[in-house]
Amino acid sequence: MQLTAPAGRRTGIRDTDGMAVASFVLGLLGLLVLNVFLGPTAIALASVALRRGTARRGRALLGLGLGIADLVVLAAFMQADGTISWSF
Repeated sequence: MQLTAPAGRRTGIRDTDGMAVASFVLGLLGLLVLNVFLGPTAIALASVALRRGTARRGRALLGLGLGIADLVVLAAFMQADGTISWSF
């Protein structure tokens, strides 16, 4: 039984590509629901993916932008309602 990847495989790049895609998806979902949790998660994943040199740089940048947009939307709704949560 082999517990680690073979020496010839580059799993780190694939992991960072997955982080870039996950940050994009979480940032997009965060605009609709749970933006207080999904926004910072998208920002963190995108930052790590960019720092590690992902091949999907554009997707990571979109995830970063959407994560920031999640927090801006949350702040706008909090300002309008005066509460931490918001609803339609």
